[in-house]
Amino acid sequence: MSARGTHAAITGLGHAGLTRKATPGAGVLATEAIRSAISDAGLKFEDIDGLLVARSGGAFEKEPDLDLQKVVGLRDLRLLQLLHCEGASAIQMVQTAAMAIAMGMVRHVVCVFADAALQPGKRTSESFGRIISVQGLRGLRYSSGLIGGVASHAMIAQRYMKQYQVTSEHLGAVAISNRRWAQLNPDAVLRKPLTMEEYLASRLIVEPFRLFDCAMPVNGAIAVIVSAADQAADLRQPPVYIYGMGQGHRGYPNQAGYPELSTGATLCGEMALQMAGLRVADINQAQIYDAFTFNTLLMLEAYGFCEPGQAGPFVLGGATAPGGSLPTNTGGGHLSGFYLQGMTPVAEAIVQARGQAGERQSRNDVVLATNEGGQFDYHACLLVGPHKNGLPARAPV
Repeated sequence: MSARGTHAAITGLGHAGLTRKATPGAGVLATEAIRSAISDAGLKFEDIDGLLVARSGGAFEKEPDLDLQKVVGLRDLRLLQLLHCEGASAIQMVQTAAMAIAMGMVRHVVCVFADAALQPGKRTSESFGRIISVQGLRGLRYSSGLIGGVASHAMIAQRYMKQYQVTSEHLGAVAISNRRWAQLNPDAVLRKPLTMEEYLASRLIVEPFRLFDCAMPVNGAIAVIVSAADQAADLRQPPVYIYGMGQGHRGYPNQAGYPELSTGATLCGEMALQMAGLRVADINQAQIYDAFTFNTLLMLEAYGFCEPGQAGPFVLGGATAPGGSLPTNTGGGHLSGFYLQGMTPVAEAIVQARGQAGERQSRNDVVLATNEGGQFDYHACLLVGPHKNGLPARAPV
């Protein structure tokens, strides 16, 4: 499927919550977001023939589940599925919907993710630092005291920083770039200006990560509608066409010849670009899954925007900030916008591709959105934009 033969477009976007305050459960938030997305697209409930649901790996409650179909009031679905690939689930839902549309199964599919992990009387670490399993390979990390995503990512970040002489200032530049974008986003959780001095003075969480290196979780839900491209132009919102998409899953990283800093992103990006008939240089902006500042640096290199070890100076020089050559995480990302796992970069990519980002609007011919799951175990990406036939095919370089 090339961009010139795009089968699917994103036609609806809805959200609920997106707050640090107490909210109803994830199931209620998901229902609100779905109804908002259907209205946003200008569709009716009877137009929806597919529902894909993703849940947070850290959620305490079992909802939302397949019963969401009944709660929302959807009937006669031709596609209904729970999808779980940790932080890569959001984009994988969109991909699944696009493939089902291409095969003629469905015409309009709702994809929803909801989380309500922030509860009164509980610290954020209690929601996102749970022990999942004490048996087998997955249990080894917990028996050694490696609990929570911050600790496991911090170990990889230390390896990266030592190998490429990356400094705290390079990590801080990512946080500051995100904060500058968040100041332009009325939905962002953190909008107060952030200086390098304030970043360096913030408390350490797990070395090398400080407070502002880490994502800002919220309670909320985001739903998107993926539709057949031949119907998208007749709906309420500007269509966001899917040019290309990919996945990459690295497997066990410590085998001989398979360095710990490898991810599935390179495979994923190559797949999406080939599908779209594009090059890295054609991408105007990047919406990167940035649970930590380090993730942004690693992904900028994995996708080919920078050579290995050069992403730090690239960001420190202002390339990803407002006015830079590669606007990145233009809504503030997970660090200053809001952390709703993989739906955060997807939602911002949609707003940008629609041309509805207001003060933070950037060039949007080709927008990259990425998802990351586990400790760089699972990866998925989308290339989207406003042009029905994509960009002209580019000669390989």
